[in-house]
Amino acid sequence: MSFYLLERGKMDFYSILIIGVGLSMDAFAVALVKGLCTKDHRFRFALKIGLYFGFFQGFMTWLGYTLGLSFSSLINNYDHWIAFILLSIIGGKMIYEGLQVKDLSCEVDPGTAFLPMLSVSLATSIDALAVGISLALLSTSILSTSLIIALVTLSLSIIGVIIGKRYASLLDNKAEILGGIVLLGIGLKILIDHLT
Repeated sequence: MSFYLLERGKMDFYSILIIGVGLSMDAFAVALVKGLCTKDHRFRFALKIGLYFGFFQGFMTWLGYTLGLSFSSLINNYDHWIAFILLSIIGGKMIYEGLQVKDLSCEVDPGTAFLPMLSVSLATSIDALAVGISLALLSTSILSTSLIIALVTLSLSIIGVIIGKRYASLLDNKAEILGGIVLLGIGLKILIDHLT
């Protein structure tokens, strides 16, 4: 099943799903820490965290796409290189941050008050803005793509809170490294699809 066609190729549902997983790793990591630090063990807490992160990942992807459309026609001949470079930079940054030695601590506000959640949701979705721009360069159907990314992030954030309550110290920074590898792989796939 294909959700959108590229000018010289096809990106299917599974590719979008993989992008969603890669993008959601920052939110997943924060959700782990929130789960570790919270004393609220109700599912409603995890759902609220997931809704914040899911909404902003989807919205920022859409916003990046909208901004990207304004200049996509100017760079049609090398749009695949730009998409590859953007995804590689984001993926590389995530891998680098994941490799830094960090202790899991409760520096993250464990609550769900609006302003702290707004700031952390925006911070974890900045990468989605850049990915949205790269998707605009590839003539993507953004509504279904943003929705899938939002739902993936929502689901993984809920799972992150639940896991964080039990096993956060076992995962440490591996989620960010995995997300970075996924985004690097998608960038490489886009480049190969356009060059062959």
